[in-house]
Amino acid sequence: MGSRDCDVLILGAGTAGLKAYKAATARGADTLIVERGAGGSTCTRVGCMPSKLLIAAGRAAHQARGAAAFGVDTGAVTVEATRVWRRVRAERDRFVQAVLDDYHAIPADRVIHGVARFCAADAVMVGDIRVTARRGIVIATGGHPIVPELLESVRHLVRTHETIFDLDTLPRALAVIGAGPLGLELGQAFARLGVDVTVLDEGQSVGGLKDPEVNRAAVAALGREMTLALGVKADVSATDDGRARLAWEGGEAIVDLILAASGRPPTLAELALETTGLVLDEHGSPDFDSRSHRCGDSAIFVAGDAGAWRPVLHEAARGGRIAGDVAAGGEPPRRLPAFAIAFTEPNLVSVGRDFDSLPENAQIGTAKVSDNGRATVDGEDQGLVRLYGDADGRLIGAAIAAPGGEHLGHLVALAIDRGTEVATFADQAWYHPTVEELLQAAARDLLGADD
Repeated sequence: MGSRDCDVLILGAGTAGLKAYKAATARGADTLIVERGAGGSTCTRVGCMPSKLLIAAGRAAHQARGAAAFGVDTGAVTVEATRVWRRVRAERDRFVQAVLDDYHAIPADRVIHGVARFCAADAVMVGDIRVTARRGIVIATGGHPIVPELLESVRHLVRTHETIFDLDTLPRALAVIGAGPLGLELGQAFARLGVDVTVLDEGQSVGGLKDPEVNRAAVAALGREMTLALGVKADVSATDDGRARLAWEGGEAIVDLILAASGRPPTLAELALETTGLVLDEHGSPDFDSRSHRCGDSAIFVAGDAGAWRPVLHEAARGGRIAGDVAAGGEPPRRLPAFAIAFTEPNLVSVGRDFDSLPENAQIGTAKVSDNGRATVDGEDQGLVRLYGDADGRLIGAAIAAPGGEHLGHLVALAIDRGTEVATFADQAWYHPTVEELLQAAARDLLGADD
């Protein structure tokens, strides 16, 4: 058995792992990284970037079909699936290569290829090599999609976010299991490309929204483009002609393909975390501090999707930087407001405190997208913005379903981070006509101002 020592050991060379490696080495720590595969991030390979490319294709088709409302005739709109997928994969591969360039820039003697398995709180086995970390170990092993048991009878028709982008054609009809951001984004993209889409979820909310009013507005908007079967449990069976039948109380869909988008748990099973002495939950995941990413009082850290905490790229990148830096001796930075976006149209956004965690004395201000001049000029009339303020008059959160909601969310996140009062937020230079005026309208409504 061989052995190696280092200051900081990183497990995984995805977004979080690569950021952790850079942060630890920047602090002067002797750092090693273990990678079981080819390296690179979920976002670029099978996540946010290819999905946004498909969304862009769907948007182009949607806008072309809707051009007549503005007096512009485009003629019949056709979608050539082969060309759609060719562009998705070509651009995806370009993004992937940029990440791989970072991975391959790591000196070869700093990378250990193989599967890591803890043998102590400060050491792992990679094959027959024991690797001991003097300062800390960062778990950045990512997550993986799951296929619900109810789909086993039609498993050959099921795709996940890791396989959906390998298509060369478009199905006639698609079922999406899961109304979270991933399911909704891809579902709407396929619908705009001419596919009959049904989204099923046992819950009543979409895109992770907790605010009931904003959720209602989002369901109404998205329901114009695809069937949303919410709060249902479906029975799934194969049809005689090789398709799948999904039946639930009050509805049925027969589809050519199913996208499983109901969850992406952390990839931790092979790590043998039980040998570390960490307290694990019922799923085998360790608890960790969201500010330092440290697991209890140990020298083990969790970053990125391996923690199932805000599993999005910007959080993985920041979490990786924090974990690598703190493991190497740095201090944890301030906490930032929670921030999540579903890139549907309208965008679905949650920032800061969500509706379920508001204090009793919280105040809420509302603005309707249909009352916004810029949105209606652009042919958008669906959606709602709700801002939350505390008893001291500070902005503490927002739920948004609106065109350009991704940009509105960034303004709210910045304001919350700066401790901005609602009155100050309302009294900004809100240019007219812009969708940003929705934030001013909601803030003034929260203040009870007339206008």
